[in-house]
Amino acid sequence: MRDIPDFPKKGIQFKDITPLISDPHALNQVVKEMSDPFLNRNLESVVAIEARGYIFGAPIAYHLGTGFTPVRKSGKLPWITSRIEYSLEYGSATLEIHKDALKNGDRVLLVDDILATGGTLHAATQLVEGLGAIVEAIVVLAEIVALRGSEHLRKYELLSLIKL
Repeated sequence: MRDIPDFPKKGIQFKDITPLISDPHALNQVVKEMSDPFLNRNLESVVAIEARGYIFGAPIAYHLGTGFTPVRKSGKLPWITSRIEYSLEYGSATLEIHKDALKNGDRVLLVDDILATGGTLHAATQLVEGLGAIVEAIVVLAEIVALRGSEHLRKYELLSLIKL
């Protein structure tokens, strides 16, 4: 990974994962390490957050033998959605999920790339639970520990491969 200063806004230190995912061995290893702890958990779906969460979410779903459920930015899903607005460290955003994406009692693994302040992942847990599904665990490639985002996710099992 590399740091990109002042992106997408001045004062933000962006974590660029493209060097990691461009290496086939590194990508395979990361997907394996993000998947293996959740084998045999009887999960119905991997829920991943747009956009970089999809990079890991789809292959993790394949590895685990589950379905894949996208959480997208506002206005990107073609069917009836549930939505939530939340705060980011540099503004606000809205996430959506199809209302019929998950069934009551479905057990899911929530996936994203970077855990920063925790706002996006917390919003995604609310969307999933609002559909009656259960967040079995959350897995991220990396966590920026100093931003204390995991404090918003204390009630969930959380796996961060890399602590920054």
